[in-house]
Amino acid sequence: MPDVPDESPSPELFRILFLGDIVGEPGRKAVIELLPKLREELDVDFAIVNGENSANGRGITPKIAISLMRAKADVITTGDHIWDQKEIVPFLSDEPRLLRPINYPEGAPGNGSLILQTKKGKVGVINLQGRTFMREPLENPFPYITRVVEEMRKETPLIFVDFHAEATSEKVAMGWHLDGMVSAVIGTHTHIPTADERVLPKGTAFQCDAGMCGPLDSIIGSQIEPVLEKFHTHLPTKFGVGRGAVRLNGALVTVNLATGLAVSVERISRIWENP
Repeated sequence: MPDVPDESPSPELFRILFLGDIVGEPGRKAVIELLPKLREELDVDFAIVNGENSANGRGITPKIAISLMRAKADVITTGDHIWDQKEIVPFLSDEPRLLRPINYPEGAPGNGSLILQTKKGKVGVINLQGRTFMREPLENPFPYITRVVEEMRKETPLIFVDFHAEATSEKVAMGWHLDGMVSAVIGTHTHIPTADERVLPKGTAFQCDAGMCGPLDSIIGSQIEPVLEKFHTHLPTKFGVGRGAVRLNGALVTVNLATGLAVSVERISRIWENP
């Protein structure tokens, strides 16, 4: 008997572009120029950027947040530097698309998650911070995120988690903890992209760290010489943001819109020659 062609419709796909920690003016300029082009080139439905180092390497300002959203970032996530620029505090309460880690104590300004309606359906985004080796340990992210995800899944199965954490073990553990519950768990904070991107067995896309959008010739975004001096002398040293060409790093996650489960995850890397 001849094979019968499979006539079942292909699942409708939803493509999320995530860009890692934006570092200073060079990183901002690269993202503002390249993000609209990447959205078109990669057929992106939704774009998320981590902006926590976008203000001279420490924090983010309202002006910077607005410029990133004008460049077609749908949501901006952050991390442990969210409070470094004081003017961001009232802005957090007014702009729901700028997130701070969700596991801050109750009463902290702003929000750590949101659900947005897109042309293809609802998308949930959660900004979560780890505890291991972080300067200000927050509430335990594992039981905390479970409650948040269970509530969010009542509205949508399509959920993206930016896990801002230092320890690779904590990030990998979070990926396995949330496997099958969310669409993607992508790590930030170390500024170094990892080569472990994969779709976990139950359908969650994972990458330990997306990397950064920052100066190529730098030490995780900072000028090289002051950092080397610090390592040599152990004396207090002021670090400035590096200059020159920028490496833009991130991840492209393709999701089955009906199930919210990932189909694929791909590392993204571009070099932008800062004029």
